[in-house]
Amino acid sequence: MPFRIESDSMGEVKIPESAYYGPQTRRAKDNFPVSGRTLPRELIHALALIKVHAAAVNRDLGLLDDAVADAVIRAATEVRENRFDDQFVVDVFQTGSGTSTNMNMNEVLASRANEILTGKKGGRSPVHPNDHVNLGQSSNDLIPSALHVAAALAIRDRLVPGLRRLHDALAEKARAFAGIKKIGRTHLQDALPVTLGQEFSGYARQVELGIGRVQGALTNLYELALGGTAVGTGANAHPRFAADVIARIRAETGLPFVEATDHFEAQGAQDAAVETSGALKVAAVSLMKIANDIRWMASGPRCGLGEINLPALQPGSSIMPGKVNPVLCESVIQAAMQVIGNDTVVTLGGTGGVLELNLALPVIADNLIESISLMAAASRVFAEKCIDGITANADVCSANIEKSLALATLLVPRIGYDRAAALAKAAHDSGKTVRETAMEAGLLPEAELNRLLNDKEPD
Repeated sequence: MPFRIESDSMGEVKIPESAYYGPQTRRAKDNFPVSGRTLPRELIHALALIKVHAAAVNRDLGLLDDAVADAVIRAATEVRENRFDDQFVVDVFQTGSGTSTNMNMNEVLASRANEILTGKKGGRSPVHPNDHVNLGQSSNDLIPSALHVAAALAIRDRLVPGLRRLHDALAEKARAFAGIKKIGRTHLQDALPVTLGQEFSGYARQVELGIGRVQGALTNLYELALGGTAVGTGANAHPRFAADVIARIRAETGLPFVEATDHFEAQGAQDAAVETSGALKVAAVSLMKIANDIRWMASGPRCGLGEINLPALQPGSSIMPGKVNPVLCESVIQAAMQVIGNDTVVTLGGTGGVLELNLALPVIADNLIESISLMAAASRVFAEKCIDGITANADVCSANIEKSLALATLLVPRIGYDRAAALAKAAHDSGKTVRETAMEAGLLPEAELNRLLNDKEPD
């Protein structure tokens, strides 16, 4: 009996009539029903972007028929326009290379291209998902490339603008509150006076540094694994394929993507994703500190610090009328917690590099892109719905300074540490202010005492 090559050696699978995906996608969908969550749309669109330019380059190199290439380009463009979002059905928790998602894309594009050319979707002719749509590619170089493209675009288009919006809002408050003195606090105890503006300037600088860290991580995201195919050697890819495709991606996106310096590093590791996630974690820690400080300063309003007022976004609790909770601060804190948790997953995913392939690409992509999205949205909403509307309680700030025992520190250069400590204790025991206690004791002339306690230079 002559040898026969079966078109699908895995047997028949039932595909819904409404589906554009094919048998490999269906098997992945049926065999990985772990979370019910699919990979982020950003990754799918980045994958489709690469497919557009791969088809165009293969056409220009004479490897794809013009009609086939043009149909694939049109189909991939439609994917990027959200027309087939419901066709990407494979669970995040799938094969570690992301092959199932790549084949999901290949089958959708081949099916739609066949519909464009013949009026009938599905099938493997005239457009074949592997031979034509995946020509010159492997899941092993394509999914890492799509991850880098998706992350870089999301950072540029959403995260950096969101962080800049937050920075600008904090910097504006730093200017507006520059003349409002308040008591500083260390260990949640009274410390020396600062200005409210100085505190906000610190927050603005944290965000500014966060922007720099995230942008610094982009340098390594710009390296794409495309061209390495299965194991980094470039087998079955035209020598010009990767460079030409990346040049087209660079021209369309305006980002300086380049072919990886070393394809074995690019496919065996995901250090750039781990680095980017680390930068996001630092930015998340900054947001958590800022949101927590603002929550503390707004506490009360009468029995807490009460130094600032927050916009009343959600007046009233479920039981206490008139209570206004710092809901935006709490929202930002929780988003930051999620980003910190995601970083742990991405870090563990980075350890999934085994020999010539990282085997945790889907979970790295899912968590990294979620972190970018969370940080972008949290930063923007925090600025618009909280920071912009903050007002200062100048009278409370001033009164707290006068009541603070820490003012005794300002007298140390004149009366020494031990006498200042005794003065603070006497003021505490009597319930009087440091100023009142010092004046009663006649420690210094009144004019000099007021000058020192008001933290002013001599005339």
